[in-house]
Amino acid sequence: MARLSISFTKPNDDWLNLQIESKEYSSKSELVNDLIRQARKQQAEVDWIRTRLENAEQKGFTTDSKEEILRQSKSLHNG
Repeated sequence: MARLSISFTKPNDDWLNLQIESKEYSSKSELVNDLIRQARKQQAEVDWIRTRLENAEQKGFTTDSKEEILRQSKSLHNG
């Protein structure tokens, strides 16, 4: 596992410490890794939507029903 040193602003460090004190996370490393995982998942969702929009712009309307599009979106979101 890679190790690195990072600095936080006082408000961010205070927030991180509150999360650890509330027993939500056991360490700042665990919390930061979880935040990164959440950001990566969110980026994957944004990329999926962007790709769908770009494809729609290039090809025109989709033949997928709105239910199918919603199912695909939920499937991606639930991983």
